[in-house]
Amino acid sequence: MIQDATDKELINKVSELIAQSQRILFITGAGISAESGLPTYRGVGGLYDRNLTDDGYTIEEALSAQMMASRPDITWKYLWQIGSACRQAKPNRAHEVIAALEKRKPESWVLTQNVDGYHRTAGSENLIEIHGHAFDLHCPTCAAEYTHEALFDDTADSVDFPPHCDQCGGVIRPDVVLFGEMLPEQKLQILMREYMKGFELVFSIGTSGAFPYIVEPVIRAAQQGIPTVEINPGETPVSEIVQYRLEMPAADALGQIWQHLQQ
Repeated sequence: MIQDATDKELINKVSELIAQSQRILFITGAGISAESGLPTYRGVGGLYDRNLTDDGYTIEEALSAQMMASRPDITWKYLWQIGSACRQAKPNRAHEVIAALEKRKPESWVLTQNVDGYHRTAGSENLIEIHGHAFDLHCPTCAAEYTHEALFDDTADSVDFPPHCDQCGGVIRPDVVLFGEMLPEQKLQILMREYMKGFELVFSIGTSGAFPYIVEPVIRAAQQGIPTVEINPGETPVSEIVQYRLEMPAADALGQIWQHLQQ
């Protein structure tokens, strides 16, 4: 990691790397959405930083495949709270800059562990939402697809959980990866395909590195001599691995980088 450089010097250097690169991988976590007003949940992207939910379960238990199968009302209660928080916020400057850079560098990709959909809303298209998208819903029984708007009235004071399919009566669920579930194979294949093509620059932005498949591309890039950048106010498992580290909020850092690129 580069030591003893000022924030301005690092911004300038990272901006130069972006200008020189065509294939960039942006890996993002809950920290990038925290600046939109969305609370982080232990680096995963939710609302919970205490030990137990109101129902006496850990949030991992409440948002697990086992709970969805046995007590979908419990799982849906907390999915609803997370979804409501996502709906009340919107993309910030960090999401916007990444989307703008993708348009300049159309071979670049975003790998996000967030389910809030802010990268989509900001305009990113080369997007791997590895944990899914909270507002894409379907019935696992008959595969009927639903939109959030079709199921829920955002102005409603209370909602009956879980929602049921109007075609077969099955329990509807969002297309998110619950605890205990496998990552979607199709998305893993896309990630591997693009990784095998090679990236010239890899960013880790606002992620705590809680998942091996999130930090592995950074570690591999560093081992291969590919420039790596971390944007995060706090230290993470990759902080000592990356070549450049900006101890700044994502919106601030990426906003400054974008401004430098316009000069």
